Amino acid sequence: MKTFFASLMLLLFASQSLAQEEPGLVSTKRLTMNTALMIAQATIAECTKRGIQIGVTVVDREGIVQVTLRDTIAAQITVPISKGKAYTAANFNSATSALADRANSAVGRSPGLVMSPGGLPIQVSGALVGAVGVSGAPSGITDEECAQAGIDAVIDDLEMAM
Repeated sequence: MKTFFASLMLLLFASQSLAQEEPGLVSTKRLTMNTALMIAQATIAECTKRGIQIGVTVVDREGIVQVTLRDTIAAQITVPISKGKAYTAANFNSATSALADRANSAVGRSPGLVMSPGGLPIQVSGALVGAVGVSGAPSGITDEECAQAGIDAVIDDLEMAM
């Protein structure tokens, strides 16, 4: 009888551990297009409030563009720079302002990367879901502040959704 119960317990533990194994798939959370648009619009609104015309890009966790907006009289160059900052922030999962020391390295000279302030990762409950990049302010720090305002506009709703 002891052998039967021991075998039963072993079978129970084995089936529980098998049930906890991953089935070979990974689930990820993604920003909806509407959320990405809200981030971009709130980012532009913050810079507009400061009297600054900018370009803003929101990318998904892989750095693929979801939304790009350019304010009415922002220079056209703000679009590719904001894209590069967002792409860099997503791929390094870091604020681009924290990457300045890498800018003159082999990695920093990789095509598409922009390691100057103005790009921020979008993290929800510690998970990377995207990034936002801003270009056009007289200072990259101001670009970054506007990007943060865009994230702040939706972060509470995103946290609640997790």
